[in-house]
Amino acid sequence: MEQFDVVIIGAGASGLMCAATAGYRGRSVLVLEHTAKIGRKILMSGGGRCNFTNIHNTPANFLSENPHFCKSALSRYKAQDFIDLVDRHGVEYHEKTLGQLFCNDSSKEILQVLLTECEWAGNEIRTNVTVKKITPQESSYILQTSTGAIQAKSVVVATGGLSIPNGGATSFAYDIAEQFDLKILPRTAALVPFTLQPKEKELLKELSGVSHRIRATIGKISFVENMLFTHRGLSGPAILQVSSYWQPGGDVEIDLFPDFDLLTWLKEQRETRPKAEITTVMAQQMSKRMSQILCQLFGFSGIMGNLSNKELDAINTAFRQWKVKPSGTEGYRTAEVTLGGIDTNEINQKTMETKNSPGLYFIGECLDVTGHLGGHNFQWAWASGFVAGQAV
Repeated sequence: MEQFDVVIIGAGASGLMCAATAGYRGRSVLVLEHTAKIGRKILMSGGGRCNFTNIHNTPANFLSENPHFCKSALSRYKAQDFIDLVDRHGVEYHEKTLGQLFCNDSSKEILQVLLTECEWAGNEIRTNVTVKKITPQESSYILQTSTGAIQAKSVVVATGGLSIPNGGATSFAYDIAEQFDLKILPRTAALVPFTLQPKEKELLKELSGVSHRIRATIGKISFVENMLFTHRGLSGPAILQVSSYWQPGGDVEIDLFPDFDLLTWLKEQRETRPKAEITTVMAQQMSKRMSQILCQLFGFSGIMGNLSNKELDAINTAFRQWKVKPSGTEGYRTAEVTLGGIDTNEINQKTMETKNSPGLYFIGECLDVTGHLGGHNFQWAWASGFVAGQAV
């Protein structure tokens, strides 16, 4: 039977980071990947340019039943630590908006950084290998795989969540967690587009491809970024961000003019352009088609000179406090991450080791730690992988 100090299941962001870190500490490390391709989500991310971290990353950028859990790992492996790693490998990158860092060229460069680190650390990576069973021994684990049995002192599960199944996502991490009696919190698709009710969908699908800067709000949580109309509903950064806070049946409030005093401007337009149609006036602040469709949706028509202050107030409210009740989301198929997962109370926050099964570790997306859009989930992968690699 083959023997290793550490077997890491999953050759994604957290798994490869963990492997390199452990290898540099002199551990014999084997990484097992069930698909033929390593790091598929890395390659897919950021439109193929990989939003690999965020310079403003803090624990406040994460959702979890235990918001304190992520603090230890994030403090021990910061965004700057990964930036330094990228710099050492000569990868050129740029900041987009809100501290998001992207490769200038291709996400392949980030994957190559990790693979090079794993090579230098002496790791072995095998693809197309599935783990069928993990059996605990007195001071090790036996893994039954599609290519034979392997014994390891430590096992790290880094197989991710349920998002983007065509990227290789499975329920493996949760299945293993259940086998070892770990509590799993409810899971749902997050950072995901909304679908709309039939009436709104039919009307708004004509705006598919149109982007507009908004403020999306649920409760006390708001995000000011672009929204994208799609033929199924609403997407874009602001919508993806707020989707992590949405509950089925709930409303999302959309302010189509987050940085603009619409009401004052409408009153000015009434004075200067009394014969202009409301749709024509609103087309100064958005496309003509968008103005026509939204005015139709909200039920506004007529010329400016005939509109009372009360009616202008109603227009302002409609455009700045648009209450949308999504019919649902597009689900795991397009979700960037999985919200919820393995209860962090079952895990040592300093090492990612399970409290009830010494030598068994869980890292990355499968844990109940979900980042905001913009590189935060990758930073969690690097940080959780690093601290586990320091401990195995």
